[in-house]
Amino acid sequence: MSAFKNPNPDPISHQQIPVWNAENWFYEDFEIGHRIRSIRRTISEGESMQFNALVLDMHPYVADEIFAKQQGIFGRRIIAGAMVFSMGLGLVATNCVNSFSYGYDRLRFIRPVFIGDTIYTIRTNLEKKPKYPTMGLVKASYEVFKNEGELVLYCEHLLTVTYRDPAKSFPGTSDQSEA
Repeated sequence: MSAFKNPNPDPISHQQIPVWNAENWFYEDFEIGHRIRSIRRTISEGESMQFNALVLDMHPYVADEIFAKQQGIFGRRIIAGAMVFSMGLGLVATNCVNSFSYGYDRLRFIRPVFIGDTIYTIRTNLEKKPKYPTMGLVKASYEVFKNEGELVLYCEHLLTVTYRDPAKSFPGTSDQSEA
């Protein structure tokens, strides 16, 4: 029998501890023009091939070194665009418990990313507007760069975000007690 004593034996009290890396932002908290930059992240060959296998993308440009060198227009294998998109967004992903992805617009793969390239992302809040009685719509741009500032991907992420105060944020919503 172990002499170790659990210092936090009450699972109900665990719910009172804030979740690490989770934000509690509401629609009203999103500031237009606010920008964040991610850390940099180098993409390895192993990660690339693992992603390709996971999504069943074995296109010669991403999976066949001989093809890429002899017949490909870039002279070497590229990282799948879906992987650059996923990693680029993941680098600045927030865990906001009040927002939900609504979709992406203007997704463009501007330049190829190669095995061994290092990427980072800048996210900018572009606009917000009321959408539903309980949630507004926020649009943010994601610019993914490789190495020292070469833009490789651009997209706009649409998020629905819960209002803190629907009566103030959504036209036509009113507090029933005022009637």
